[in-house]
Amino acid sequence: MTPDQQAAWDRFQADTADARQPYDIFAFGDGPDLADELLALVLSGTKQATAGRLDLYKSLAMRPPAPGDLSLILDGAGRPACVIETTRVDIAPFSSATEEFAYVEGEGDRSLAYWQSAHLAYFHRECAREGSFFSENEPIVFERFRLIWTPEQQ
Repeated sequence: MTPDQQAAWDRFQADTADARQPYDIFAFGDGPDLADELLALVLSGTKQATAGRLDLYKSLAMRPPAPGDLSLILDGAGRPACVIETTRVDIAPFSSATEEFAYVEGEGDRSLAYWQSAHLAYFHRECAREGSFFSENEPIVFERFRLIWTPEQQ
C-alpha cells in the first residue's frame, strides 16, 4: 500500500470506525481513461457491479472477492477515490451474464448486448497481454458491491 493509499484507508477507518483491512486496491478497467469513466459511474451510483475472469484471480494468487470484502478504488492517476463493499459474488460462465447484471454494472446503455460486446473486447485484451485466449465458457466472477465511503464524506 502506498502512503497515499494508507492515508486514505486510515481516514476511511477513522470516519467509519470500520476496522477491516482492504481485500484489494485497484482501478477499474485497463487504462487511466477507462478507470476514470468507470469510477464516475461508481460515484454516481450507476455502477454497482463488476466482472472479472476467475483465471486472472488464480494467476495473481488471489481468492475471488466475497461478501463483506472491502476494496479501495483508485482513479485513473492511481489516487484513492472511494471504498466499496462486496455484497454478492456469483461465479459462472461468461455466457451466463443476464440483462439484470448488465444493467446493474451500469456501463454504456446498460443492455446485455453492450455488456457482452464491451466485456468480450476487454477480456480479449486482457488475455492477449497474458498470451492466452478468452473463451465465452470461461468462468467469470460476477461481483456486486455498494459504495460505502468517499474522502469527501464527513
